[in-house]
Amino acid sequence: MNFSVKGEYALKAIFDLACQPPTEPVKIADIAKRQQIPQKFLELILASLKQGGFVESRRGAEGGYMLALPAENITVGGVLRYVDGRQNEKSRARRQADSPFSEIWARVDRTVSEQLDSMNFAAVRRDWAEKRTRFVPNWEI
Repeated sequence: MNFSVKGEYALKAIFDLACQPPTEPVKIADIAKRQQIPQKFLELILASLKQGGFVESRRGAEGGYMLALPAENITVGGVLRYVDGRQNEKSRARRQADSPFSEIWARVDRTVSEQLDSMNFAAVRRDWAEKRTRFVPNWEI
């Protein structure tokens, strides 16, 4: 499985939304700033994720984006497949079916997909929070 910059940014955007209160829309500019994503590119990505049913938007001064589903129901694999699906199909097509490595690549693809499908954004959020609290510097001398 190959990952594009668009796929990585989509994951960052979904992660950012998963870290926010679920009922409060988040402005694109805020996500772009926190996740260091070019705002114009993020607008395109969020529009695509909206079509895919991952996010929803609200208009107006208090509007923005929020997750369309609970973070527990959105997997890393699902987002990547939606955003980068065509790219991955092209990548697989380039691999020769009669290559001595074709079965190895197929097993690698299956293993990677299984791992990505087992990770939902609630777990990613929880793991990230644990990691950040674990490494709090202790300035005591």
